[in-house]
Order: sequence, then structure tokens, then C-alpha cells
Amino acid sequence: MRKYLSGVIILALMTMLVTACGSGDNSGSSASPSDASQTASGQPKDGGNLIIGVASDPVILNPNYASDRVSLTIDQALYAPLFQVNNGKKTFYLADSLEPSADKLTYTLKLKSGLTWHDGEKLTADDVVFTFDKIMDEKQNSMLRSNFIIDGKPVKAVKIDDTTVEFKLPQVSPAFEAALVQVSPIPKHIFENEADIEKSPKNNTPVGSGPFKFKEYKTGEYVTLERFDNYFGGKPHLDSITYRISKDANASNLALQNGEINVKYVDPQDAATIESTGNFDMKNYSEGRLSYLIFNEKSDTGLLANKEVREALSYALNRDELIQVAYTSADYADPAKSFVTPDALYHDNNVPTYDNDVEKAKQMLQANGVTGKTLRFIVASGNKSQEAISLYVQQKLKDVGVNVEIQSMDSSAYTAKYTDPNATDYELAVGGYIMGFDPDAYSMLYTTGADSNYTHYSNPEVDKLFQQGASEADDTKRGEIYKKLQETIASDAVIYPIAYTKTIVAVDKRYGGLDEAVLKPVVIFEDLSKLYQK
Repeated sequence: MRKYLSGVIILALMTMLVTACGSGDNSGSSASPSDASQTASGQPKDGGNLIIGVASDPVILNPNYASDRVSLTIDQALYAPLFQVNNGKKTFYLADSLEPSADKLTYTLKLKSGLTWHDGEKLTADDVVFTFDKIMDEKQNSMLRSNFIIDGKPVKAVKIDDTTVEFKLPQVSPAFEAALVQVSPIPKHIFENEADIEKSPKNNTPVGSGPFKFKEYKTGEYVTLERFDNYFGGKPHLDSITYRISKDANASNLALQNGEINVKYVDPQDAATIESTGNFDMKNYSEGRLSYLIFNEKSDTGLLANKEVREALSYALNRDELIQVAYTSADYADPAKSFVTPDALYHDNNVPTYDNDVEKAKQMLQANGVTGKTLRFIVASGNKSQEAISLYVQQKLKDVGVNVEIQSMDSSAYTAKYTDPNATDYELAVGGYIMGFDPDAYSMLYTTGADSNYTHYSNPEVDKLFQQGASEADDTKRGEIYKKLQETIASDAVIYPIAYTKTIVAVDKRYGGLDEAVLKPVVIFEDLSKLYQK
């Protein structure tokens, strides 16, 4: 998916890989990332390298287009955001403040003074306006664009002076700040003459504003970043960060235990083994992520375009069994029924569901001529949860008379396949996404023709409800709109929601600053400048 969904992440992607989180509450307290971090024994040690294990090559090192977990993770170190929101509180990065007008139709963004890009050029309001204009340019195909179209009309960015930008809204939008939190400026002086930014070779040697700058990328092996001494939040403690690409999960776990990797996501099946070494801090936290079964309505067989077939396939499954098979324990996953995750506004898990009725599944499949047919299930090799889910689904559908052909591929090929809008050679896949605080973000997944609509679902009523929800200022009425959306999408069996999963990250105990760096959905850490060797 192209936001913060993660199929790896749907993967993240998107976050929108993607990590979309936000709050319209400007009364919340704010903090600056330049606040010094301390340890009980004094100042953190400077120097050293951190090695983070990742499952695939990055798709693109540009925050306007990144949607897979690996690209988003690396971009987090390369490109500083304007601000972030955690638990309703803003932390300002490139921005110093964001203030709405009394009528909520204008938001004034103030940048910090003295900001620079990694190449030494000044970072100003021109870069923010340029970035926003390119996001809004349909020819540039940014997945973020739909977040800034309110009831069919675009938000506009206007430069006031070198450190001030005004965002003009066509009407009140409670979702605006949650959308803006996803924007990380890109340099105008690098991209202004590029006709197609997404395909520009300049993405291969990115120039950002984050705590670490690009040094080297060797396909299939690693991406290395080095410290950016002029980072506005203060010189990072570490000299460099290396993202080690390891597509084999078992080899990656061995490298982790041998000290060749310092930080890595860990599958629930491997958590006890890694923890038993005593060398890692095991961070188990909720990312606000939904794991689900993708029904590709656009497959060349046309089977899953039929709502009754999707219902029947869902009836063949048992959510509690799936969670046990895929995540080993309910400690790592909560049963999911709604497409909206529990961390989002208006989440309602009390929606229609189709599961655990084998006889009904058999009857419906027989009635729709699907008995004896074969469905193709694509899986990212080495992803233990995906592999477990695919084998479970294969057995359960066999029990109701449907064959499942599992097609395993490396994670990069898998991501490319399910994010390809023209891919018709599969019916099933496992997806996952992290969409953040405001439910308007989900429109990119479920509206007709949307960039990250990987199921290829289309329902005019859903399209209309998403438009209404984005612009409804009354909280009660807005809640009713999203409740209706959750009921409609669940009734249409667009996906089979499996679980709201928890993430496990292993961090080498030789490194400190974890709390200051802030654990973050999709990207692991919000501010890597705070990490240090003990």
C-alpha cells in the first residue's frame, strides 16, 4: 500500500506507509528534539555505528513516494518532518509552530531559522511550498495528494516570508493536521527541474535535512548513512547508521544474535529465543497496525469481484485460530473486525463479520461455481506470519472445496506485486497498514481508483461517505459517518481483517537513548540523533 501501510508493512505501507498520526488539538504541549538527552552516568558517548536489519531493499528514498516499511525507515533518518504527534502532543522538528486561524481555514506554519539541507543549501519556506505544490500536482503522482483534497477542492500553500507558510483550506477540515504530519520537505534546488520526481535518478543519492545524510547504497547488501553535523536538533551521537539488507529471516536472526545487527524487528515465533540471550532490550508495542487478508477483485479470474464469494471465503476461516497460528499468542495480536485500527478516532469493532461457518461457506461456494477452482496466494518468503497465514488458509479452503496455490517470492518482489495496480495474476495476499490518528487517511485504501486501493474495491456510497467525513466539523456527525463506513466496508467483505498486531523490536543493550529517540510505528525510531553507544 502506498501510505503507511506495510504489507511487509502494507508495510507502510504505508505508512500512508502510511505513519499518519495527528491531532487537531493545538493546546497540547510541545517539545523540541534539540532537548539534550542524559544518562544516569552523565553525557552519552559519541561515536560508533548502529546496524539496523531490514528485510528488503528500499523502493524509493523520497518521502513523497515511500510506502514500504524499509523506505520509510531509512527516510526517517534522511528527511526531517515538520512536526510529529505522539499521544496528542506535538514535537516540532523543522517547524517551530503551527497555528490555526479563528475560523480554522488558515494554518500558519513557522519554520526554525538557520535550517540547512545536507549539501549546505538553506532550507526555507520555498522548499515547503515547492514540496506541497509537487504533492498537489497530479502529474507527480504523490500518494499524499488525496489527503489535501477537501470536498473536491485543494488545500493551497502560500509563502509569507522565508520562515512562514500559510496553508489555505477550502473549508474546515478536522483531518488537516493529521495529513500535514506526514509531510517531510524535499529540496527545491534538487528537484525543481525534474519532470517526474518519482522516477528521478536524484532519488538515488538523496539530499535531506534529517540527522543522518546519505553515504552509500549497495543493492541487496546495505544502505549507509553518516552523521549530519549541522542537524538543527544537535549533532547526532552516532557516527553512522547502516541498514543491512537481509531477506532471509533465519540468517538475519543469526546475525542479530552474533552482534552483526543491533536493531531488528522480531517475529513472535522468534522472540523467546532472542530474549533468552540476555543481550537485547525487547520492545513490544502497538503500532496501530491491522493485519488482513487481501481479496484482489481485479484478478484475471474475476472470482473475487463477487461479494458472495468473498463472504464464503471469510466463512471458511476462524479469526482466533489465525491469530494463534500467525502470532503464537493473543499477547501479540487482538482480534480485528473493523478496517479502522483502535488508535484511530471513531474505531468500532462491533461491525458485521463473516467467519467460522464452514457449512455456509461450502453452500455459497457451490452456488457461485467456485468449488474446485484454484486461487493464487502470493507470500513474502521469510515472513513467518505471512507463511503461517497462507498455509492455514490453504488448508481451510481445501476443507470447503477450493484449492490454494501458494506463490512465494522475496519481499521486494512481493511488495512490487501487490502494489502494482495492474497485477491480475493473484487472488489472495496478506496485507498490513498503519494509518494513524485520523480515519480520513483510510480513504486512499477504499475509495474508487485510489492510489493504494489494492483490493480494487469500488462503492459510490463509500466514496461519498469518505468525502463527507473529511469535511464534517461536528464531531458527533463525523463519528456517525465513520461508523457507517466501517459497517459498509465490513458488510461488503472487502478484506478479511485478522488482527490488530503488536510489534516486537530487539535492541542491542549496548545502545542507549531509546526513550528519547521515541519508538515509532513503521520506522522504529522517530529521532535517531538521540541514540548512542553506552
